Amino acid sequence: MPLTELTATSRVTVFPLESLTLAYTTQSTDQRDLGDIGLVTVVDEHSEGDELWLLARELGGRTADQDQARWILTQASRARMVNTYASLPNATWTAYIRRRLELDALFANHDVLLTGRIALSDPRAVSAGEKTAQRGKP
Repeated sequence: MPLTELTATSRVTVFPLESLTLAYTTQSTDQRDLGDIGLVTVVDEHSEGDELWLLARELGGRTADQDQARWILTQASRARMVNTYASLPNATWTAYIRRRLELDALFANHDVLLTGRIALSDPRAVSAGEKTAQRGKP
């Protein structure tokens, strides 16, 4: 998939997963604002988001794209529910989407999963990402 750039202001959950710092937010396909698109991205300017799919395969033991997508959304939803690291209610961000997967059935209130990398403009989010990345290094 070619690079797609999205910019918005929304609720973002930043959380660690293994050596990655991830950000999770949602987008809506219409004015009902249901958040039917899950956006799970890596907070790292050198990433394309492929590491997330690799984790789904290695840690989640998933081989099919649909199963990997559900594993990724489960991790993001879980992080949001337990307020894992940083909850930013009105974060401005730019995401660089590399992969889009339409789910075969509604999962965690999402029809679509987008992955890639994200740049967060909130200094707290950038700081959270740096702390998580440092914690993940030996």
